Amino acid sequence: MALLGYTGDLIIDRRDDNHLLLSEQTPISDECTFTLAPDISFIDPSDRQLIEKLIALGFYYRELDRFTSKSRNLSWIRSATAYSNAKPLGNVCDVSKVEKPSVYRRALANGIVEVLSVYRSAVLHIEQLLLSETKPILATVTQGLNKFFSILPPLYELILKIERDDIRGGQLLNLLYKRCHCGVPELQTCMQRLLWHAHQVMYNQLASWMVYGILQDQHGEFFIRRQEDRDVENSASNPDISDKLARMSTNDASLSDWHLGFHPYWDMLPEYIPMRVAESILFAGKAVRVLRNPSPSFQSGDAVYPQIPKSFQKIHGLAGRFHFQRDPLINSGMGEDLLPQNEADKIEAMLLDLKESSEFHKRSFECAVDSIQAIAASHLWQLVVVRADLNGHLKALKDYFLLAKGDFFQCFLEESRQLMRLPPRQSTAEADLMVPFQLAALKTIGEEDKYFSKVSLRMPSYGITGRPSPLDVSRANTSADGSSGASSEMSLDGWDGLALEYSVDWPLHLFFTQEVLSKYLRVFQYLLRLKRTQMELEKLWASVMHQYHRDFAKRKKDRTKSPTAQQIPQGSRPMWRVREHMAFLIRNLQFYIQVDVIESQWNILQQHIQDSHDFTALVGFHQEYLSALISQTFLDIGSVSRILDSIMKLCLQFCWNLENQDNFSNTAELEHIAEEFNKKSNSLYTILRSSRLAGSQRAPFLRRFLLRLNLNSFFEATARGVLNVVRPRPTLPVLNQQ
Repeated sequence: MALLGYTGDLIIDRRDDNHLLLSEQTPISDECTFTLAPDISFIDPSDRQLIEKLIALGFYYRELDRFTSKSRNLSWIRSATAYSNAKPLGNVCDVSKVEKPSVYRRALANGIVEVLSVYRSAVLHIEQLLLSETKPILATVTQGLNKFFSILPPLYELILKIERDDIRGGQLLNLLYKRCHCGVPELQTCMQRLLWHAHQVMYNQLASWMVYGILQDQHGEFFIRRQEDRDVENSASNPDISDKLARMSTNDASLSDWHLGFHPYWDMLPEYIPMRVAESILFAGKAVRVLRNPSPSFQSGDAVYPQIPKSFQKIHGLAGRFHFQRDPLINSGMGEDLLPQNEADKIEAMLLDLKESSEFHKRSFECAVDSIQAIAASHLWQLVVVRADLNGHLKALKDYFLLAKGDFFQCFLEESRQLMRLPPRQSTAEADLMVPFQLAALKTIGEEDKYFSKVSLRMPSYGITGRPSPLDVSRANTSADGSSGASSEMSLDGWDGLALEYSVDWPLHLFFTQEVLSKYLRVFQYLLRLKRTQMELEKLWASVMHQYHRDFAKRKKDRTKSPTAQQIPQGSRPMWRVREHMAFLIRNLQFYIQVDVIESQWNILQQHIQDSHDFTALVGFHQEYLSALISQTFLDIGSVSRILDSIMKLCLQFCWNLENQDNFSNTAELEHIAEEFNKKSNSLYTILRSSRLAGSQRAPFLRRFLLRLNLNSFFEATARGVLNVVRPRPTLPVLNQQ
């Protein structure tokens, strides 16, 4: 009886002396408490030592049996209810009495029950053997239970560590996996069986997550967890998170889940599963959730599948390579259409093969996860790229955010030119701009452009302040002590906050995140300032030439009255040369960005889209595309971007000053602007031609830009003043003629 955990008069439990009633909640003792009664004197010391060793197996059996009974007790369902009821009431005492359940411990207990059943069978066999034959008792018992001396003590140490450290979930898997690496074959086989039982829970959770997109983890033991609980806890201290959650709650559940819903929980990730594999599992489950839960607007938006755009066919050659379904949509079966049942069965079969394997093979597990991720990524690619026409939206973002539709923005800037000469009004700035925006659309945007309706103009209120007119700004920047505000980091004027918004529908939110759209907006605002500067320089030349021809005609008509009227004023020529230098720099910078950077990177992206059929790879290619745009336009280099902003600001100030002067008698302000422009342009050329930039791979076409700038060695000659501080800085040659 003692071998099965029952004590009596011959073999006692030391804890009985303390009148402790053993129950499931009684902590596991950290040492063996079974011993022979002290008043027994007829047993030899050698036999007593052997009996003490044997009855220790009974102690281990009892503690293991108590652990399995506790872990397999389904009363935790009521306990979980009590825990959830006690938590909102703030009853600390009640909550502390409720122990968190664990499905992984229950699976481990099932495995231990198998071991204990084998042990009980061995004890029963020994009992029957001793009753049927006359054999030495101690020798027979020791021989029959010899293999359990290497199994039960390590199992006891295992449950003792689990109870003390409150190990559960992925941490329990990690502990069992480490215990499998031992030199005792019987113990290794036992631990592998226990790990197999625990893995059954993990595989069930993986099947629920990767086949149906459902997270079955009521007790927080899986290495993928919902993030909304943590965000709700932090929302009280962080209003931005609260607003973000409020906005996301109005969107489709699949979109909120994709961006905010789930995240890896590294504390529960077993060490033998790499982080890369965990990320793949997370992605596969989120992709399945999206495919199985399409947006109602996407279901009912069209009666049939949208035809593959002609532009997409030209780029991809899909007409002869792929055969996508074009049958009418059935709303009830949309989720199955996006993820066919045979593909779901394939995923489930791969997990079932892993689940039925008696041993865990890391390589097989990783290969299965990679295959499942490839299936999910392929169907997500078909949804986003083909059905949602990703390439058409990318082209629209290029047209409007990267100014590929130059005629539209040229018309818009011309229509709004007079409006932008005045400071924006905080209450009506956006409405004021809508008139020229719509006029430009009517003149340049055709009816076949179905993406223009997704573009809207915005004027953020935080970027609008009561600023003076451009002329006042230019005059104020030149102070009495000679300092200039041209080098400051302030924006060109109040219209710098002009922004575009792009309406993204399901499922393109998965691709065009807020971070991606913010990068597009950053490049757009930079390009719009550049185009506006170029337009002002061209308009200045056109208006002055128009006035010059009128004056020339008037002089020609009145030449008999005034013989000196035919003399052409020479004082304005230096200023026109300064304007030409400004226009030359701005034009070359525009050409470099639009042709060398945007078009080349766009072609690379299109090639990647054509070759890739994986959603995750496509997201990576698009991120590389945006990063290349930002890096090759120098927006991520503070010194260069500040110089470029200062140059554009100086050009606008030059135009505004020149247009508001009746003659060229007072050119102090213009000379100061020209001098600042000379310094800034030389500094820009010096930085760009440095080996850190021109010799690196971050801007492969920068040398072409520098070659066009320095075609006649003008910049190289004037930049020597910056490179060699001993040599005096030369002034603009055009001003020496003044």
